[in-house]
Parts: sequence; C-alpha cells; structure tokens
Amino acid sequence: MLRVMIVDDHPIVREGLRGMLAAEPGLEVAAEAASGDEAVALVPRVRPDVILMDLRMPGGDGVSAIERLGPAHRVLVLTTFEDDADIVRAVRAGAAGYLLKDASRADLAAAIRDVAAGRTVLAPSVSARLSAAREAPAPPVLSAREAEVLALVARGLTNAEIGGRLFIGQATVKTHLLRVFAKLGVSDRTAAVMTAIEHGVLPPP
Repeated sequence: MLRVMIVDDHPIVREGLRGMLAAEPGLEVAAEAASGDEAVALVPRVRPDVILMDLRMPGGDGVSAIERLGPAHRVLVLTTFEDDADIVRAVRAGAAGYLLKDASRADLAAAIRDVAAGRTVLAPSVSARLSAAREAPAPPVLSAREAEVLALVARGLTNAEIGGRLFIGQATVKTHLLRVFAKLGVSDRTAAVMTAIEHGVLPPP
C-alpha cells in the first residue's frame, strides 16, 4: 500500500483528491496539509511514499517545501500552473514529477506509482516547456565592471562621465563596452541596454 500525502490550500481540492485516490487499489491518503510549512512538519511523522504538492499556497509555497524536504522524499507536483518559471523552479528544487490538475484519475494514479518507483513523470505540455527552457540560450554573463559600466550607460552617462565616476580612462570604458556588445550580440549602446534588460542582466528602468 502506497502512502500519499496531499498538500493543497483548498479543502475542496483535498477532498476531491482524497475521493479519487480512495477508489484506486494500493493507494491510501496518509495525511493532508494546507501549506508547505505544514507539510514539512508532518512528513517526518507520517513518512509518506509520495507527496502530492501544490505550488502556490499561503503559509509556505510548494517549491520552498520541496527544497526543505530534500531528495529523500518523492514529490509529485500537482498544480494548475504551467508557467515556465514555475516548472523550472520545481524541477530544480527536486520534484520527481509535475502534473496539471486536469489530469485524469488514471493518469494521476499511474504517476503516483511511477514516482514511488523512482521514475520521473511530466505532463506532456510540461515536458515540452521544460525542453524549450533547457534549449534556450543562457543569459549573457557580464563581469562586475562590465555590468557597472552598462548600468551607467543606462542612466545616460557618456564615456567621459562613466570614466570619471569609476576612476578609469575613457579608453577603458570603451573596451568594457565593446566586450559588453560582443557578449550581448549588439552593436550600440541603446541595444545593449535593452538586451540586458530583456535578459534580466539589468533591472527595468
């Protein structure tokens, strides 16, 4: 008998999941929690085989709970959210699976059994998004000085003003900017600032 813990802040969702799993042979709901913090506190006592975890909950979200529980616990994310950032965060935190709440009872039960057996389970749409995220180029990495120079460019300072602010020569400022242009794949100051903002290298104005 596989022991399952349900973690969701909505009582009606927990009740529905409990009813679905009760109809599945070999599965039992061992405990329920309404937040990530509550789940982390309960797990050592309950010792579930699989934890069904929602992501966005008050009182401790799912990702932070997964990180705190660690890889020794098998967590299957069950959520309505399929945002790329949510998926990547959950997988990086150590989730063994990621399903959406529109999954059928059969798919959910199969996923629980697979996760308990040590396999990874991803909903098809989630798998596609995760693959796309992995294939996306990594954001450019600027040195501390390059980022400093570019931040001053974003504020409208000239090379001379930047040099005066940082106590470096204009030629050095220009060298830093040329390196920034090369890393960002641009050819001018405006494009460099816009591209850096798009990649999260600089904060939006």
